[in-house]
Amino acid sequence: MTPDPLTLRRARIGLHGAFATSGFVMGAWAASLPGVDDRLGLGEARLGTTLLLIQLVGLATMAVAGRIADRITTRRLLIWTAPASQLVLIAPAIAPGYPALLACAALYGVGVGFVEVGINAHSVELERRYGRPIISAFHGLWSLGGAAAGVFTSLCLGLGFGDQAILITAAVLSTVAMAAFTRPLLPPPGQDASGGSSGTPAGAAKIGTVLLGALFLLGLGGTLVESGAMDWANFHAANVLDADAALAPLSFTVFACVMTVFRLLGDPIRAKLGPDRTLLWAGAAAVAGYILVLFSATAGGLALAWTGWALAGSGIAVMVPVVFSAIGEAGGSPSNIALMSMSGSAGLLLGPAAIGYLAEGTSLTIGLMVPAVLAAFMAFLGPATMRSLLNRPAAAEPKAPALAE
Repeated sequence: MTPDPLTLRRARIGLHGAFATSGFVMGAWAASLPGVDDRLGLGEARLGTTLLLIQLVGLATMAVAGRIADRITTRRLLIWTAPASQLVLIAPAIAPGYPALLACAALYGVGVGFVEVGINAHSVELERRYGRPIISAFHGLWSLGGAAAGVFTSLCLGLGFGDQAILITAAVLSTVAMAAFTRPLLPPPGQDASGGSSGTPAGAAKIGTVLLGALFLLGLGGTLVESGAMDWANFHAANVLDADAALAPLSFTVFACVMTVFRLLGDPIRAKLGPDRTLLWAGAAAVAGYILVLFSATAGGLALAWTGWALAGSGIAVMVPVVFSAIGEAGGSPSNIALMSMSGSAGLLLGPAAIGYLAEGTSLTIGLMVPAVLAAFMAFLGPATMRSLLNRPAAAEPKAPALAE
């Protein structure tokens, strides 16, 4: 039975909240890292090991979470695991030493893996019910949640709270919020609330290995292009452009603000252009942005670099959401979405190291050519992959009528 429009809107609002809450928890953890470092005396190497462990455990968990969601539905996966996954943020907050912190980080990584797969796969299912693009805005809400966590942490530190109190408070608030936001979520299209014996969406189509491999590369490439800005924009401003210490951090701020705005606006863009032309535009915008950044060292300086980061952010914003959306439009399963989540985590693991090692041996200008080339790769490979994915006979199922606001 097709849910009424009010039920669908409640589910959409709930998923908006789940994305924002997930971003808030990730942002609270990132903002607390200096305090955790000071409290436990970690140093860069041990802190880096902790962060790497979270990514590796999360990556492994995503493969399992996709299979579980195939069987029990993404709705049940989120209802059963998402609130508990937010609560485990308390674990690193109370860790008494480095060995305990590693164990807590692994537990937190498991939570990250379940939530990332659950919310992304459910967004695909909900978009299929709506019959029009809605996924990009979810990712925009995730970014806003992360920004809110930074503001929350800053305010709490200003009021004299320590990192432990802040993390525990964030964990408790996020657990309650996630429990509330996951309640109105819906079973996959074609199932009633009982879900039956299988959580795989009705009409789910098998996507071939070659296409899945191409989609994985697109997800990996999109994340690597994004990580070039996330990890190196401020460093480029400070070390290559010799920007003032007060201005250099604004490079990432410019990128992040533009990317968030375009994620919130990305659904109408994809509805108008289609997934293939959207990826072509996104890749071209990212390439043009990186070219401006690369040339800013010889002419234009910080103003040109900021223009480049803004242009790159506008294109990068829609790359990964378009891939998720296309898999859903093709009838992909939660385990297919899990593979895309894994590609994103792999990109976050590889990106900083790939650019960093190349920059160490040459220069950061050369290192930033990596995401620029990958953006061009997205512009060329993306449209062809989208057409191959969506023009398959197995993907030609009737779409739900578009639900108006």
